[in-house]
Amino acid sequence: MRVNVTLACTECKQRNYITDKNKRNNTERIEMKKHCKFCNSHTLHRETK
Repeated sequence: MRVNVTLACTECKQRNYITDKNKRNNTERIEMKKHCKFCNSHTLHRETK
């Protein structure tokens, strides 16, 4: 029940990362602090549709 999700930067809205999650255990959207190469800093990345 793992699905691929795309993570987008909350500052510049660029889609930078692709990861997967278990939909059965994590029903809400994922949020992670990751490095954005466009902002050149660590920012919060959220799951997009």
